[in-house]
Amino acid sequence: MYIYDRAHQLAADIKQSEEFKTYKALKDELYAEETTKSLLKQYKQAQFEAQAMMMSGQQPGEELMDKLKKVGEVLAFNPKVTEFFAAEYKFNTIVSDIYKIIGDACELDTGLFEQE
Repeated sequence: MYIYDRAHQLAADIKQSEEFKTYKALKDELYAEETTKSLLKQYKQAQFEAQAMMMSGQQPGEELMDKLKKVGEVLAFNPKVTEFFAAEYKFNTIVSDIYKIIGDACELDTGLFEQE
């Protein structure tokens, strides 16, 4: 059980980090506005689809890339959205680094997509 206790403590520490608090506050603020929430979800869905296609060796279609561009342009008018994306990136970097640390310790192949 000790390892689970440590995992729960790590989760609590993450939730207390400034990076998480900033990310969460901005997300809550933006998601409280239904239009912004909908646009963010559309953007993230299109971004996910494009990334998944690229990872599988396919080129995203013009329609998908146009959607990403158009929704991104609308979102760019809101400075809070730009701030949110920066905070999200910073927080995701921390989570990714933690995953890499754990993966390296367990000798998992976490660098599958890294180029040598």
